[in-house]
Amino acid sequence: MQYKPIIIVGGEPNSVFLEIFFKSLKFRRFKSPIILIASKELVIAHMKKLNFKFKLRLLNHKKLNLDKIDNKKINLIHINYNINFFFKKISYLSKEYINDSFRIALKIMKSKISNKLINGPISKKHFLDKKYLGITEFLAHKTNSKKFAMLIYNKKLSVSPVTTHLPLKLVSKNINKKLIIEKIQLIYQFYKNFFQKKPKIALTCLNPHCESNNKYDEDSKIIKPSISFFSKKGIIINGPFSSDTIFLKQNRKKYDVIIGMYHDQVLNPMKTLFEYDAINITLGLPFIRISPDHGPNENMIGKNLSDPTSLIRAIEFLDR
Repeated sequence: MQYKPIIIVGGEPNSVFLEIFFKSLKFRRFKSPIILIASKELVIAHMKKLNFKFKLRLLNHKKLNLDKIDNKKINLIHINYNINFFFKKISYLSKEYINDSFRIALKIMKSKISNKLINGPISKKHFLDKKYLGITEFLAHKTNSKKFAMLIYNKKLSVSPVTTHLPLKLVSKNINKKLIIEKIQLIYQFYKNFFQKKPKIALTCLNPHCESNNKYDEDSKIIKPSISFFSKKGIIINGPFSSDTIFLKQNRKKYDVIIGMYHDQVLNPMKTLFEYDAINITLGLPFIRISPDHGPNENMIGKNLSDPTSLIRAIEFLDR
């Protein structure tokens, strides 16, 4: 088979993901075979509720025969899930289901049958233990990946937060030169390997207008030395820039990636600019992992109004 399969973990069962999954399959026929990991009964229930008609091809994850799969049917690895929990509020009841889905997906990744993983949105509050800040950290732990980064990607502009899902009061305590350098190195290498280009990268400061009245100024003590580290190696990283101006049109068009110090500093402007036309890529894992850049949105379940653009972009990105 020319293309390795794209493995998709359905994620939170009480979410809009299956709706956008069905819409993505209707959008176009993808070259790579797609294998969905989800409950058969849940998939059928969503199809009935939303009036989608797909045939299912059930697969045995222990003996995957890729020669017999294509995208004319939904290739499904079934995960047991209590039918009484369908179309309910998100709760801890789905934790075991999601864990089982990831366990099988990671086993497939480890076997090298695939190196392409997409997961549907997941409620971090109800699924993750306190030791994980997000699915990025969860998967890094499961794969023993010590260095990793979150890249919110659009072909016109991407962003990356140095810290991910930390409370704002903890950000300044958790940024350091080593961490910033690691994130930049992962992003720079990803662009070189995947796109065969040296990315133009801008780095934001932490404080408003890159100024601080405190005794300890993170921008001069941490961020500027991180930039100097790369200039000595012949790699140009520009900044630090104030985050209230770097996203102006005339400024952002100069860069492929803008790296910020915390989540909302770069994700808010990114989502304002591109809305659903962006994907979340985890760098540093032994495979490419992508998630659509939105949450479960349980209030929209069954309304057939959700935008599938981000999942379509995720599949397109891996369809090679």
